[in-house]
Amino acid sequence: MKKTLVFAMLIASVVAMTCCTSDDPFQEYYNNNEWNNGGNMSNGNSATTGELTSFDVAIDKTTAEPADIATASFPDEEDDLANNDFSTEVSIDMSNPVAKTENGVEVTVNGGHVTANHGSEKKVCYVVSGTTTNGSLTILGDKKYAVKLSGVSITNPDSAALNLLSGKRAFIILADGTTNTLADGTGGSQKGALYCKGKLLFNGSGALSVTGNSNNGIHSADYIAFSKGCNIYVKSTANHGIKANDGIYINGGILNVEVSAAAAKGINCESHIVVNGGRTTVINTGDGTYDTDDNEAKGGAGIKADSTLTMNGGELWLKSTGSGGKGINVDMEATFNGGSVYIVTTGGQYKSNNDTSSPKGIKVDGNITVSGGRIWVRTSGTNGEGIETKKELSITGGEVASYAYDDAINSKSNMTISGGYVYAQGQNNDGLDANGNCYIKGGTVYAICSGSPEVAIDANTEGGYKLYLTGGTIVAVGGLESGSSLTQSCYQASSWSSNTWYAMTIDGSTFSFKTPSSGGSGLVVSGASQPTLLSGVSVSSGTSYFGGLAITGGTVSGGTSVILSSYSGGNGMGGNPGGPGGWH
Repeated sequence: MKKTLVFAMLIASVVAMTCCTSDDPFQEYYNNNEWNNGGNMSNGNSATTGELTSFDVAIDKTTAEPADIATASFPDEEDDLANNDFSTEVSIDMSNPVAKTENGVEVTVNGGHVTANHGSEKKVCYVVSGTTTNGSLTILGDKKYAVKLSGVSITNPDSAALNLLSGKRAFIILADGTTNTLADGTGGSQKGALYCKGKLLFNGSGALSVTGNSNNGIHSADYIAFSKGCNIYVKSTANHGIKANDGIYINGGILNVEVSAAAAKGINCESHIVVNGGRTTVINTGDGTYDTDDNEAKGGAGIKADSTLTMNGGELWLKSTGSGGKGINVDMEATFNGGSVYIVTTGGQYKSNNDTSSPKGIKVDGNITVSGGRIWVRTSGTNGEGIETKKELSITGGEVASYAYDDAINSKSNMTISGGYVYAQGQNNDGLDANGNCYIKGGTVYAICSGSPEVAIDANTEGGYKLYLTGGTIVAVGGLESGSSLTQSCYQASSWSSNTWYAMTIDGSTFSFKTPSSGGSGLVVSGASQPTLLSGVSVSSGTSYFGGLAITGGTVSGGTSVILSSYSGGNGMGGNPGGPGGWH
């Protein structure tokens, strides 16, 4: 974003004002616009078509797990069910609970409420079945234990349905072929419909549905691990779906979460989150709210990690529709090594008490590192950025595609791309926007801006930084930052046609791309040697990227040659578009 020009426009508008809503119009401006969006004072807009603009996120309880998995990880080898023996079974029928002492376990009953205490007994597995609409199961004991849910349905109107108050490891085993439900009421002060004081470890291949009406759906005061085979649905209308204090490990399984409370998070962890496999889907519909304790506006999120997020395998499907909502929100570093991430946000900016919470696909306060996998992000609400880090961004591999209302991919500090496939389209702002230096050393980058004064690839020249282009395959609709250091030569076409397939060939390798329906003026390309460019081609076979907007290695036919001339940077390229924001 060309902030100098924007600020000049702001000064002119302030002088012309006859009234305003604030005693300090400059402060009003900065209250309503974050450091990285510049107020969206774009003279154009950018749009495109394809799967990236249309894919959606929905609850999916089908049991087939993704094949893309990484090695399961646990904080301790004792967390793996295979390394444990729970051969001492104690049956509890919630339809007709019976007080008893069995195998060293004391079971007491008060109406529909059951308490089981295994004390110092080892290898205990509680086998729980039956139905109650006014009951609960509480577990006490000094040793690790298992709870096998074998067709049980527990509703407790007053407190937690399953209350695991032992501080030791709790293995939840979902019996094969069974469906199990847990729900609390609205009158209690419990932390979750399923609450665990210790480590909470899910196993088995049955199904579990948990509904939190007073607070969280599932809450562990320690960490939670999900293993392959589980099929779990969690819903909360009052707070977070899944909450853990010390870590969340998703090693497999099918996990669906829905939350609707203000600023709620589908999966919320006060420590780190690691995803190694499975398919996790989160839908968050709650709006933003003002936190009077922290004195700040806050939005909801699909996933919130107070520490780090590491994605090694599996799939994340995240959707946030409320104001100020995020797909992923991480306080420290986020690392993407593999797997697939699909994020949609549709809510706009939330404002309260002179503070704002803007919607974002991925928001990370620390560094973002991408070395593999796939990340697709789409934001459509006002001020919605696609991918943002408050520090540095590094992409060395994988596929990253962002189609955003505001900046598509933004870093507050340096941005480095040395590998992978990157697509960045800002519908009302820049494609790639580094507020430090932007280094493009390799990979394939397709970036699109909304129109002047934005550019497809932006670096903070106002702050003394610049774009350094030394390698890679580049397509930039809307040009590059003025004053860039272009060690690798760049070339421009005097015009481009919208919704048209182009084929760029460099040293015998062809990268085909479809232009947007609107976008910045001018088309800039770059590669290891001078490219040849064809317009209006047909492309078949090959490998598709960015939801069908680019193809590598395809068979190209037809088309007309495009004349390319030398380009040195800036978006003041020849010609004006025949329509808003692009050539038609």
